[in-house]
Amino acid sequence: MSAGRNVEQQIALQQRPPSLAMPSMAQRSRHEPGFLPVHGGFRDRFVTTPEAKYCCESCRLVLCNPRQTECGHRFCESCITDLLSKPNPVCPADVEPLFEDKIFRDVCCNREIMALKVYCRSEKNGCKEQMSLQQVMDHLEVCPYFEVPCPLGKCKEKMIRKDMSEHLSHKCKHREITCEFCNHKMAFTELQKHKDTVCPAFPIACPNQCSFSSILRSELSIHQHDCPKAQVTCSFIRHLKCTNITGLNQEMREHESSFASEHLRMMVVRNTTLEAKVEDVKSELMERYKVLPSLSSRLAEVETQNEEMREKIRQLEQKVVSVQMLMSTHSEKLLEVEMELRELRPLRAMREEVEALRASVESMRSNVASLDSGRVGSSPGSHTLGSLEQQLSRHDDTMSVHDIRLAEMDLKLQVLETASFNGTLIWKIRDYKRRKQEAVASKALSLYSQPFYTGYFGYKMCARIYLNGDGMGKGTHLSLFFVVMRGEYDALLPWPFKQKVTLMLMDQGPARKHLGDAFKPDPNSSSFRRPNVEMNIASGCPLFVAQTVLENGTYIKDDTIFIKVTVDTSDLPDP
Repeated sequence: MSAGRNVEQQIALQQRPPSLAMPSMAQRSRHEPGFLPVHGGFRDRFVTTPEAKYCCESCRLVLCNPRQTECGHRFCESCITDLLSKPNPVCPADVEPLFEDKIFRDVCCNREIMALKVYCRSEKNGCKEQMSLQQVMDHLEVCPYFEVPCPLGKCKEKMIRKDMSEHLSHKCKHREITCEFCNHKMAFTELQKHKDTVCPAFPIACPNQCSFSSILRSELSIHQHDCPKAQVTCSFIRHLKCTNITGLNQEMREHESSFASEHLRMMVVRNTTLEAKVEDVKSELMERYKVLPSLSSRLAEVETQNEEMREKIRQLEQKVVSVQMLMSTHSEKLLEVEMELRELRPLRAMREEVEALRASVESMRSNVASLDSGRVGSSPGSHTLGSLEQQLSRHDDTMSVHDIRLAEMDLKLQVLETASFNGTLIWKIRDYKRRKQEAVASKALSLYSQPFYTGYFGYKMCARIYLNGDGMGKGTHLSLFFVVMRGEYDALLPWPFKQKVTLMLMDQGPARKHLGDAFKPDPNSSSFRRPNVEMNIASGCPLFVAQTVLENGTYIKDDTIFIKVTVDTSDLPDP
């Protein structure tokens, strides 16, 4: 074995773990189905006898997808797989043990085998061509002696390729053929049935065995009407009760001629009966016509009553909707009152406690004053006075703490009274001119609104406004932003915040031409993630409205503007 072969085998062993499964995708794309033998090596007839190195040590055929063992022997892929499936597999050539991880594909040997010359696989049918094993399938695609199936699906016959045209033209039972009578195309197997049953131009004999021996099938119905041997029925049998019922066509013509007067008499009797019936129907219709006006008026009354009932039902439905809306409003107000009461209960208790402390302090102060005016200076009196002063100091400290807590509760109550819980904020900003001047002078660049919520247990939010603009809008526009705040129920809410937000400047004039903008939050923005601090970074419109539009329109009235922020809560799940 050459050094080049050794190097190539080593590279294959290092780069790719040995595989004894099916060929790679690249190999399978090169070979059509049927090229590789199902088991063992190639059974093609080679032009020259292959060298022993190209033969499998197991099946002794020319190697198919050769694999080389650690001991240097080659096997077909299927053969080595069979050997490895046995317990304690050994090489049949030298009885050396076989290990799957020591076996690799012999690419070089496979390339040399593919280049060997073979005879065409259709040699038994007469083909004398020779080609490399690699080119076998390409040749079989055009080989005139290769056996192929009939392309017509129902035909199961096979023949060599060069006989296919003759088979399709004259021999195939499922070939397409044209009926010589009506030129309709069909399969050859259906031709006879077509002629015997449905072909309109096929000549057939008269079923009455008359003198006409050949009639087109499409003209048979016309012939039946005139055929002298056709059995027909008198046309007066159904309504006029003619006694001569059936007979041959010729006999029926003679009957109609000889019984013309009798047929006429029957027609007169029949006509008289029909006229009497018509008169009866007319009189019945006249009676019904007399009733029609009353029925019409009654129908009009019923329609009027029906329309009135519809109108009443419509009004009742509107009332029901109004009552439902009113009940919903009352329910919301009831919840608000309950929330306020919950907040007010500790506030009232605290106020009562403060009042009691104040009364106690006043009592102590009066006691201290009386002791100051009447004390004699004795040591026990001084000790009592000192104790009272200490108690008075402690009570003053306690009152200060309660005053602070009372102020905090008052502030919280004011926020709750102005907060909304339906996702809508109406923000009234007074003293617009003064606040605008403070913003221009950089004393108070922005203002925050009171918080508002999407529900009692929903998101906590507020608005932030720059009256002199911010960023790109500084000095030229009013800038308006939306802020997500840290709330008490954030752990129960979905994050990031995804609700649609609408910002609006309210027009206080009669036209009500409000200015607004809306946006969907960016889920990747930190402004809409769950807040870790008191509030997130504001997000909104730096160029919300130009100051010229704001100050020259009807958006400012009594030095006051109104801002409306709406958060869509329609698809918000309950926490």
